[in-house]
Amino acid sequence: MLPFLTALPVYNEASHIPGVLDQVRRYSDRILVINDGSRDATADTLAAIPGIEVVTHPQNLGYGAALRSAFDFALRSDAEVLVTIDCDGQHEPRLIPALVEALADDVDIVSGSRYLKEHAGDNAAPEDRRRINRLITEEVNNRLGLRLTDAFCGFKAYRVSALRNFEITETGYAMPLQVWVQAVSAGLRIVEFPVPRVYLEEKRSFGGSLDDAAIRLAHYRDVLDRALVTHPVPSLACSVTTAD
Repeated sequence: MLPFLTALPVYNEASHIPGVLDQVRRYSDRILVINDGSRDATADTLAAIPGIEVVTHPQNLGYGAALRSAFDFALRSDAEVLVTIDCDGQHEPRLIPALVEALADDVDIVSGSRYLKEHAGDNAAPEDRRRINRLITEEVNNRLGLRLTDAFCGFKAYRVSALRNFEITETGYAMPLQVWVQAVSAGLRIVEFPVPRVYLEEKRSFGGSLDDAAIRLAHYRDVLDRALVTHPVPSLACSVTTAD
């Protein structure tokens, strides 16, 4: 298996951190936590956990900014693969090795999908989040020539050498849309990997006006439009395959 680093962006998730990191440690020897300006007990909780690496943002910059810091850290490391996983219990750390293994010689990104296949015990996604995910995933596919089933899953494995292709400026939850556009623009190969659908915090805030579904959808479309201006892509340039 390729040497890999597992990164978790966290913001005010002190209650989740011990349990999630205990599980991640079973499957990953190297763990990076990006503390994105947390104001709860996250910093103290992380300080009490040995054997992890921490990047701290002095103030909250956003989910996309936390992942950008993980990309930068990975590029300075000797890891060949970066796995990203959320710290809110949505993802199952036992699948980390499988995502790394799916990163075959000709694959640059393995992206988890909560809709590629049904798993026993899958939760129903909150209606507005599922609807927006479906609409944006369809638009990403139509405009980029992809065949994604889940445009927003944060559980991914990236070939570290491929991270040099990304110029992430979107600091919030729309950051994955920049990833898809820039990945296709760079000719990267993408594989989707089925992961269980787990929702523990159905009323999670997206922040301010983005909690309004209509405003959030418009924002995602705006980010996608701007990403395509800065990184034009050849028509139908890339496809997505499925990892079993």
